[in-house]
Amino acid sequence: MKIAIMGLGGVGGYFGGKIARKYAGTQGHQVIFIARGAHLAAIRAEGLLVKTVEESFRVRPDLATDNPSEAGPCDLVLFCVKEYDLEAAASAMVPLLQEKTVVLPVLNGVDIAERLRSLLPRGEILSGCVYISTFIETPGVVRQVGGSCQLLFGPDDGQAEKCRPLETLLTEAGIKAELSAAIAVPLWSKYLFVSPMAGVTSLTGQSFGDVMADEESRKKVLGLMAEIQSLALAKGVPLPADSLERGIATVERFPPATKSSMQLDFAKGGRTELELFIGYAVRAGRRLGVPVPLHDELYAALGRKK
Repeated sequence: MKIAIMGLGGVGGYFGGKIARKYAGTQGHQVIFIARGAHLAAIRAEGLLVKTVEESFRVRPDLATDNPSEAGPCDLVLFCVKEYDLEAAASAMVPLLQEKTVVLPVLNGVDIAERLRSLLPRGEILSGCVYISTFIETPGVVRQVGGSCQLLFGPDDGQAEKCRPLETLLTEAGIKAELSAAIAVPLWSKYLFVSPMAGVTSLTGQSFGDVMADEESRKKVLGLMAEIQSLALAKGVPLPADSLERGIATVERFPPATKSSMQLDFAKGGRTELELFIGYAVRAGRRLGVPVPLHDELYAALGRKK
């Protein structure tokens, strides 16, 4: 199988590293890293060093490039770019695609597969999400510092069994992969807590622990979660009845000093995933006729902050 990892940031580096350790250089498989800049140069020179909470290992892909045309059509593309790079990356990855190429995006958000289907001329697009905290420590080095490292994925049409070989491929690489016939549920379950925390931490500058300890901030998070629960209901996504309690419990398991990635992006003054998180809820609320006043207010406030 010919496997490409599109985007070698923290997430792509961790999962791509696992895949390369198992399959690169083996008969019948080829693993390709699509990266750029100093990170690509370091990978070409020394390979990719992956530091996890359990171990560290170095891998070398069969090919590392910033030019997907050099790789050619693949059987599987793990799509790991930031949401604000989605359109550009989708355009760049077209040479990787043939009609039956499986594209597995592992970005935050609940509409990624839908957006990719509108952008890509061919390929079978799945939905996926991950629970992991990773980052590029230095060029050529990716560090994982938290999260269960679980990867959940599946087709949006519920016909999951056709993807069972992919689950096997991933699990045999040491990835905690789980195929789901109802992938919208884990996608929305993650969105329900990730988006409110991204928004409130970005607005207030508070850490996760500070947000949970501050009565006003905690109340805002709960209100935002309730609005997302209403959106899911309107879309026919059967979230568990105790989704709000589960969401808060998940947040409280993070180290108190945790900051959201969007919060860090705002602090740097660079591009952010505001549209992916808060903007999506605002637009979905209007489209579905579901009031989301807290999201409207937060979206306006963060827009002014940019």
